[in-house]
Amino acid sequence: MNPALPLILTFALASPGWAACYADYKAKQDDPLRLHYGVVELPDDRCDIGSASEVIAARLGDGWQLLEVTSVFGPDGLEEREESAGEYFLRY
Repeated sequence: MNPALPLILTFALASPGWAACYADYKAKQDDPLRLHYGVVELPDDRCDIGSASEVIAARLGDGWQLLEVTSVFGPDGLEEREESAGEYFLRY
């Protein structure tokens, strides 16, 4: 038996089965109040809601403030979210 096999299996089982990781989120801008819904691509090692919050908050620009990360998902969830995200689809 290959001595590295247990280590390989640990990493395979601990990571999501997605080739890529994405998150959808809600953000706001004050004065005047504006809201937007967006979708971002995340690094593979940041594919959970807590880590996604840090990544997205750091990426948002133009006075946008992160309100919440709605979910993290794989590439199979992109198409259904593209229309709703509009100009904020993979923008940040």
